[in-house]
This record gives sequence, structure tokens and C-alpha cells, in this order.
Amino acid sequence: MRKAAIVILNYNGKGMLERFLPSVVQNSIYDIVIVDNASTDDSMAYLSRNFPHIHTILLSDNFGYSGGYNMGLEELRGKYVYYILLNSDVSVEKGWDLEMVDFLDRAPHLAVAQPKILSLVDAGTFDYAGAAGGFLDALGYPYCRGRILHSIEIDQGQYDLSVPVEWASGACFCIRAKLFHTYEGFDPLFFAHMEEIDLCWRLRKQGYSIGVNPSVAVYHLGGGTLQRSNPRKTFLNFRNSLFMLYKNLPAGKFLQLLFWRLLLDTAASFHLLLTSGPGHTIAVFRAYLYFFKMRKELQRDASTGGIGVGMKTNTIISIIWTYYFKRKKYFSQLP
Repeated sequence: MRKAAIVILNYNGKGMLERFLPSVVQNSIYDIVIVDNASTDDSMAYLSRNFPHIHTILLSDNFGYSGGYNMGLEELRGKYVYYILLNSDVSVEKGWDLEMVDFLDRAPHLAVAQPKILSLVDAGTFDYAGAAGGFLDALGYPYCRGRILHSIEIDQGQYDLSVPVEWASGACFCIRAKLFHTYEGFDPLFFAHMEEIDLCWRLRKQGYSIGVNPSVAVYHLGGGTLQRSNPRKTFLNFRNSLFMLYKNLPAGKFLQLLFWRLLLDTAASFHLLLTSGPGHTIAVFRAYLYFFKMRKELQRDASTGGIGVGMKTNTIISIIWTYYFKRKKYFSQLP
């Protein structure tokens, strides 16, 4: 069994591969595997011409982030101790992968760890997708060390302490391969967005911890597949948040929380109408309709604990209230 594989999911991403894959090849130690979601551009032709030594796994359709990784990693089952999942629009530094694996080797209680994720667009700032490790408020809204809602901090070393977090970003994280398969990986119904939060939540309920290795920094372009301005992304984020809560909370707790989520998400839809256009407002309502239609197909796991299970930190009741009304926009200001 080999130590680790860096697994990159691709879908019509020739431009991303051209820009970022040389950095990964040059600066990495472990095997690189490309899982292709039935791209219709010439991504695979580019790989065969320029990186014929890289192992590729070709899927029959676009199964999204969750399904694509599930199917690709199934072909690698039993071959590696660790998987390092890496977005195709991430730049890395020399030895980054060795340090990520060594970090988990030294911490057997950790199931997953992410590096510090910085923005490639705004130099010196954290990246929106994960920053220095993620948390959930009591209503299930995510936030990060270094990013709360749309306020993104400059990295000044303030989050260089390795602490337990509630979720690691799918833009780049290292996971124990055996645990990925034992707990059935990502939920394919999510397609894309928040499936890593769901997986981390399920792992925490089994007694494992999620960590951050801030000694490693990677640089994320963001929006390589789906821009934040795309209503499709709004739809997936709102729908998958409901999926995640329904799956992981006891029925009574979920129903209590759903009341408050309906109020806040309705307010969010009107805010999106004014700031981003009607497409995003429609996407929020479509997300709820789709959730109620599909909820019976979700595999529930509400046997232990709720939001914040396994965490010693205080759970923020509402990060939205804290941000807008208490004016606390930085993680260091939170209790």
C-alpha cells in the first residue's frame, strides 16, 4: 500500500490544469491522480501530451464533486493510506503534501486536516473557501477562522495555531482513506458544495476530530468551476445546507431549526434580490422546493449529538445576528 495520492477532480478544466498542474507536479512528492467527470473539452488530450505519467480515471458522466470523488476514489480503494483532495485551481509550495501527511501521522485522533487556504486573487488574504478552518453556528450556517460571511481577513499569523475545527474545506484537505470508505465518502445527492461539511460532521459524530495544519499554505483561485455570481451556486448552497441539517440532526431538533432557517433564508432571498438579482432569489425558493421533494431519499444519521458535537468551543447561536447586529466581523472577536 502506498502512502498518499493527490486526487484532482476535473470537468472541462483544461485552462485550470494548464495553469496549476505544473506547480502541483513540481512541488509534490506523492502520486497525482486526475479524476475526469466526462469532460467535453480537450483536458484529457492535454494531460496525455504533457503529463503522460499521471494516472487518470475517466468517468462516464459529470457526477459533480461528491459523486465524482466517490467514484474516482473507489478505484483507488486499498491502494493508499491517505487521500489529499485538491481543487484544480490551487497553487502549492514545495513539500506541501509531505507536511500534510506527516501532520496526520502525528495526530491519530484526526480524520481530516486542511492547510491554511489563502487567496490567489487578493494576495495576503484568506480564501473564502475554508480560510484557516471552518465552524457552524447553531443554525447550521458555516463560517471560518479568517472569513465570516463576506468579511475576509488579512493573514497576519493570527490563526497559525493548530486547533480542532468542525469542518475542513474541500478545496484542499487530507483524509484517511480507510475512514473515507468506511463512512461512505461524500453524499452523492449533494452534487457539489457543503458535502465536505456533511462528511466532517458524520466523522465527528463517530468520535474523530477535524484539524488544520497552518504550517502549510496553499493558494486558491476560486470559482474555477462555478462562480459565486451564478444562481446555480446559490441553489446548491441553500439546498445542501438543508440536506446536511436534515441528515445529521434528530427530527425534533431539525423541525425547530427549520422554522428559524425559513425566516432567515427568506430574508436572505430578499437581500439577494437587491444585491445580486432575481435569479438568486428564485434559487433560494427552488432550493427549499427541491429539499422537500428529495428529503426522503437522504440517509439520516441522527443517532448522536448536534451541531458542535465534539467541540469544546462555544457554539455561536447565529453568525448572521453576530455579524450584522453585534458588528463582530472577525473570528478573533467571537466568544
